[in-house]
Amino acid sequence: MKPRILWASPLPPVRSGVSDYAVELLTPLSKRAEIRVACPPELGQSLELPSDLDVKVVSAETRPEAGEVSLAHLGNNPYHEWIMERCSWDRSVVVVHDLVLHHLLVEHTVGRGDLEALGSALEMAHGGAGRILTEGRSFGLSGRLDPFLFPARRAVLAGAQAYVTHSLWGKKLLQESFPGTPVLSLKLPAVDPFPIDREDLRRSLGVEDDEVLLMHLGFLTPEKGMDLVLAGLAAARSSGLNARLILVGEQQKGTSYDRAVEKLGLAGKVQATGWLDWESMIRIPAAADLGIVLRVPSAGETSAAVLRFFACGTPAAVIGHRQFLEWPEKAAPRVTPGPSAAADVGRILLQVTTDTQWEQRRSSARATFEEGHRPEQVADELVGFLANLDF
Repeated sequence: MKPRILWASPLPPVRSGVSDYAVELLTPLSKRAEIRVACPPELGQSLELPSDLDVKVVSAETRPEAGEVSLAHLGNNPYHEWIMERCSWDRSVVVVHDLVLHHLLVEHTVGRGDLEALGSALEMAHGGAGRILTEGRSFGLSGRLDPFLFPARRAVLAGAQAYVTHSLWGKKLLQESFPGTPVLSLKLPAVDPFPIDREDLRRSLGVEDDEVLLMHLGFLTPEKGMDLVLAGLAAARSSGLNARLILVGEQQKGTSYDRAVEKLGLAGKVQATGWLDWESMIRIPAAADLGIVLRVPSAGETSAAVLRFFACGTPAAVIGHRQFLEWPEKAAPRVTPGPSAAADVGRILLQVTTDTQWEQRRSSARATFEEGHRPEQVADELVGFLANLDF
């Protein structure tokens, strides 16, 4: 008998990585399970799902039926707020996309004018220090690292019968937070974009034959280390490398690097595409010689951007920290956190033309994707995990 699943997550047209993830995984999962999909309350008639997706769409208020697993996807932004209550439902399994959930909790409490609810939640999760943090907030005192020091996992996730995460580091944190509760470390799924004519794609982007193309993929926030990326690009260019940067995706409101680009002499060498449709987004990483994913501090997510690069056979330089260290170094050369990060970016860029093994890095990137990250493979593992849970 097929397992029965009530799925809840952000969905298209919401511009969220989890929306893309949902459609990619639901397609093979619907062939292995009977699935009802809860429509996010803000979407209604605007919901966009593939016409051939074999699922039943139900309202956001729908609760699981007898024998049905509530599969709730939780990330650290307001798109997931309506899903929070599902973490404590019977037969609930939570896919934890971010291991830091402080921002979501703040939106759910302070965003509704309820500072006391935030204090109670942080005190439950972090003891007296959580209460003191909230009191400081009442006086307008807060720090950039507060969410990462007070991740609020226990306040948001307690009550679920099982958890799914996409990194071994995430599994360790969840096991520490919820001892005795089953946790699955599941490989991140991504659709295979091949075949791609890489040379034709580079020509369409105006990439010169001898030009090294660095690419950043995804929503751009201050945590993505763009100042370091730009400094590294400038350093590589000052060493004689013909290199430029393409930023793929939206930028957080108020985030601008125009001044830094001008100051570093990179005018005309940094291009922003803005939001791309899904098919273009999954294929454009093939044009790059090197992807770049620097995120410190990190909310514990396993970067879909890294996997998009790997799927296109493109190595991606990653910050040498926590879950990012789980990717093989040959596919994901490390950038040391801290002041030397910009120098590392410049050094790796120079290796694109000087390292005789660079093509092997491209092969390693593609091989890493092929080792269990196709949605069909991930769906098989998830179904097996759900079938063996003892509710």
